[in-house]
Amino acid sequence: MTETILVTGGAGFIGSHTVLELLEAGHKVLVLDNYSNSHPKSLEVVKELTGQAFPIYEGDVRDRDLLRQIFSQHNVTGVIHFAGFKAVGESVQQPLVYYDNNVVGLLRLLDVMEEVGCKNLIFSSSATVYGHPHKLPIREDFPLSVTNPYGRTKLMSEEILRDLYAKDQTWNLVILRYFNPIGAHPSGRLGEYPQGVPTNLVPYITQVASGCRDHVRVFGDDYDTLDGTGVRDYIHIVDLSQGHVAAMKKWLPGSGLSLYNLGTGKGYSVLEMIQGLSQAVGHEIPYKIYKRRPGDIASCYADPSKAQQELGWTAQMTLEDMCRHAWNWQCLNPKGFQD
Repeated sequence: MTETILVTGGAGFIGSHTVLELLEAGHKVLVLDNYSNSHPKSLEVVKELTGQAFPIYEGDVRDRDLLRQIFSQHNVTGVIHFAGFKAVGESVQQPLVYYDNNVVGLLRLLDVMEEVGCKNLIFSSSATVYGHPHKLPIREDFPLSVTNPYGRTKLMSEEILRDLYAKDQTWNLVILRYFNPIGAHPSGRLGEYPQGVPTNLVPYITQVASGCRDHVRVFGDDYDTLDGTGVRDYIHIVDLSQGHVAAMKKWLPGSGLSLYNLGTGKGYSVLEMIQGLSQAVGHEIPYKIYKRRPGDIASCYADPSKAQQELGWTAQMTLEDMCRHAWNWQCLNPKGFQD
């Protein structure tokens, strides 16, 4: 069935790839983005790759009047909500900015959705809500704890959705907890280029590989892991985006509140990621070992079996695919969408 979906934050890394997958799956899409951490060109590329046009609204998800305008002009059947800030370090420095954007933004969105009777939502959460997991792999029913304002905004948002559903069971709410999205669209025309110094590992490695930076900083080589460096569950951005398309089956009436990990179920260490990208690049990538960062954990990877069983979704891309596509994007877009 064709849906009409509002994608908030649809010009960002995950948002733009998901918009592309939604269009490829035959759905109608409209996008709301304020471009605070994205670029309008990403949506131009999506239009070119799919050959499909779609409405784009430049504005803030906290703008109640703009939301009302969007819902009045389109018969929106559901919302995929990506419009949130996501840098842990920045959230520590600017907690009020994060609470205002991430929590107030969700509240405004839900308020208008309730007002217009649109009660289907997919919410972009994070594996950060698991804190320091007591065992691996991580299942959806594990205890939750957070160590920074960014994580707290995600956990608070999840609690808001639980409280909303407890009050009104006519909502169909899907919470997706992402692990570590990396890679780029296979075309090399859509990918991740963070503003300023990358806070995520793979963009940092590709910038070192291309000569933009001197070396990769590896924080800690004395963890209880195979090579002493931190292990994470890296998932290809296309697989992650397709997970959102699959999650829309939980918008059927009576589906209720659903919760899924989106990960591969396999962990790779920092040194394995550097080696994987070195193979994609064709030469060794320099790195230096630094002290551990406070708050970092040794290992974190998902048990994705619930999403496989209930959504029919499983990650398809290999580590080689992730590295090759990330490097292809970096080569074709050395300055991201600023070229």
